[in-house]
Amino acid sequence: MEKITFDASDTLELEMKFKKACEDKTFALIAKKLDLPVSTLIKYTSQLKDCARECDNCKNCKGLEFCKNEIKGSMLKAKKWNNSVEISYANCKYNESDESSTTLFYVPASLKKANMKDIKLDGNRKDVIKEIQTFYKDYLAGKKTKGIYLVGNYGTGKSYILSALLNSLEKDGKESVIVHMPELLRKLKDSFDEDYTERMDQLMNVEILLLDDIGAEYLTPWARDEVIEPILNYRMEENKTTFFTSNFDFEGLKKHFNINGEEVKAERIMNRIKQLSKEVKLICKNYRD
Repeated sequence: MEKITFDASDTLELEMKFKKACEDKTFALIAKKLDLPVSTLIKYTSQLKDCARECDNCKNCKGLEFCKNEIKGSMLKAKKWNNSVEISYANCKYNESDESSTTLFYVPASLKKANMKDIKLDGNRKDVIKEIQTFYKDYLAGKKTKGIYLVGNYGTGKSYILSALLNSLEKDGKESVIVHMPELLRKLKDSFDEDYTERMDQLMNVEILLLDDIGAEYLTPWARDEVIEPILNYRMEENKTTFFTSNFDFEGLKKHFNINGEEVKAERIMNRIKQLSKEVKLICKNYRD
């Protein structure tokens, strides 16, 4: 392998950490294949070490049940992008299917194929992924853990990221439903037929539920008090795992639910959301523009 040299302009600390990491053959090979200046590579030493570790885990793996990586069936992968390094997830050879049986209501069918390997780690997405990894491991270990309330601006990929998590959990036999809140409320109000009871029962009882884009709905007292509150209350009482995506943080959502000055009812709903989930902020560029 070609020897990697170091530029004298790099800081000594970063240089030494990178040089030490290059003693690992897998790390050195990944760094070499990126074909980037050392002055660029040394900034990604920690991330490249994670990639090398997961790559080594995959080398002698006998199947998904033996996976040692943070996300089961996936591995961190580094690639060159715009003269920098992009870290994303790739499926391993035992996890080649993108199909998911996660039930979707009024959300794009593309979310069935949401996968960790396609998530770019820009902005603070790495921190968000760490939260997801922690939830994933704790949930499969049977630990009691809150869902995630993922808040961020329009187009940052909130729905995709949490759908990818649910699709991963589906492969471990966990049943889930993803529902777009504005469309759900519109459908229930327009039809209000025999499907209403069946749909409410499903949303209350499914093992894992993602309420997508909560706060974007046209809110009425009926929608708040007869649909949203009963679902949240039941799931809280029964310890059902619940996720949310929203453009509002907790304080902003409370104001949304405060119709006609009914602060007590707004607070009641927010208490349930806080019992069910942990607020996590997603800060990155708008991928829809």
